[in-house]
Amino acid sequence: MSKAPTSPEVQYLTVHGHRRAFVKVGRGPVLLLLHGLGCDHTTWAPVIAVLSRRYTVIAPDLLGHGRSAKPRADYSVGGYANAMRDLLTVLGVDKVTVVGHSFGGGVAMQFAYQFPERTERMVLVAPGGLGPEVTPALRAVILPGFHQAMGVVTLPVLRQLTTTTLRALAASGIAPARDLDEVAEIVKSLRDPQARRAIQHVLGAVVDWRGQIVTMVDRAYLTRAMPMCVVWGSQDAVIPVAHARVAAELAPGATVEVIEDAGHFPHKDHPQQFVRILDEFVRTHPAAAYHRGRWRALLRNGPDAPVPEAVTAAPQSEIA
Repeated sequence: MSKAPTSPEVQYLTVHGHRRAFVKVGRGPVLLLLHGLGCDHTTWAPVIAVLSRRYTVIAPDLLGHGRSAKPRADYSVGGYANAMRDLLTVLGVDKVTVVGHSFGGGVAMQFAYQFPERTERMVLVAPGGLGPEVTPALRAVILPGFHQAMGVVTLPVLRQLTTTTLRALAASGIAPARDLDEVAEIVKSLRDPQARRAIQHVLGAVVDWRGQIVTMVDRAYLTRAMPMCVVWGSQDAVIPVAHARVAAELAPGATVEVIEDAGHFPHKDHPQQFVRILDEFVRTHPAAAYHRGRWRALLRNGPDAPVPEAVTAAPQSEIA
């Protein structure tokens, strides 16, 4: 009888005075897996073991989530991207394929934008940042009274009742309820007042009452200098699968995959198919080779200009 795979050991590093939790397993090219809002590295559990056979997998708990610290701090998308750069630097990792789910997809986009020299490829899984539409449940988090309301909902008896009900609905086979087991885990995590405050800070920076604020639309043309793959579940009830078409229009060279019979967590609903898509994308798309002159030309020319075949070094007067 074969033994069940063990969960990878959680490691800790202190960066900028805050404890950062992460798992690091495997050997080979590095994948940086970034989870979504209210989740932690365990959201990747269905795929970590298989991916680690061919890749070095680094899956952190973002600040304010999981076992990482939950201080009063910078919870902006840019702040998270900076934190990932610093974590990788401390770990001695120079370049990664960055894989981000939901809010983590927004962080992945920002990481690639801020640090193209350290990004080989970008894989976005049901990401934010491609349109304003988002589930009303996320908008509710930023409303006054959320902190107090969740304090009541996460009292022991109510929390048990709520999470049991959510898991039962998720197991019912009803498509719109398929992700409620993940919601149950998020509800459990929100029993910590610091976690509730952190999530409010995160969402306050990217969502308002009209929907998503942060967008990659104005910078999508930069993906012409970097391989990008977008993966979505056909039954996503959190961020509409229609945003996958937006990604295809904004970045015609991107690989876009829609996984049928999957919700907002396609890597959990169909882990084997997700691993197949990710592995094929990495194998068939050579890592981006950052060139400052090429990047400068893209920024100068904007979305309507072709990517230059050749670039010249920047004049010395332009180098600060």
